[in-house]
Amino acid sequence: MPTAPLTAKEKLLGAAIYTIRERGYAGTSVDELCSAAGVTKGAFFHHFESKERLAVAAAEHFQANAEVLFNNEPHRKLADPVDRLLGYVEQRKNMLRGELPEYTCLLGTMVQEAYETNPAIREACNRAMFQHVGWLEADIAAAIEKYGIKADWSAKSLAVYMMTVIQGSFIVAKAQYSPAAAVESMEHLRRYLKMIFGRSAKNTRRAVTRKKARA
Repeated sequence: MPTAPLTAKEKLLGAAIYTIRERGYAGTSVDELCSAAGVTKGAFFHHFESKERLAVAAAEHFQANAEVLFNNEPHRKLADPVDRLLGYVEQRKNMLRGELPEYTCLLGTMVQEAYETNPAIREACNRAMFQHVGWLEADIAAAIEKYGIKADWSAKSLAVYMMTVIQGSFIVAKAQYSPAAAVESMEHLRRYLKMIFGRSAKNTRRAVTRKKARA
């Protein structure tokens, strides 16, 4: 069945996601967005009253696409929440290919330069990022419960840390114009998660074994 052609609005959203990741929010003009989308300026202003409104919509669109992308991966069906977290990190690492605008994050790119000058963009990026944090938090909370982990950190704090590592790795990738350091960061994050949950899981199993032996 043939795919329906993209609407002007969809073309503009796609153009914004790529072009802003490539040039930044301030460095991208309405004319450039229209050119990249292949639409007229009249079509632009028919759908969006300003570049800022398009950026806010692009942040929401980017997050909606991310939800589909990450939720459809095989690791989401794994029974163990730690395996799901490790699978997520591996997926993130595998996405670090191609040109920088193809794998860096629109949300992180926009919020770095617009957090003070464009509160609407900051708020849209914050909402989108913390929706993603919420997915991670759910798996972390499930892992904490499964392995009976007692710690002075919360599921949310670890989820935020994971997001911080990922966003920071994109910044380093841009600075070095290479994904190599970002790939290494994903590997360190994977090892860190294995250390937290793998060690705790082993300790839990030993504790259960000792309890059974005393019974």
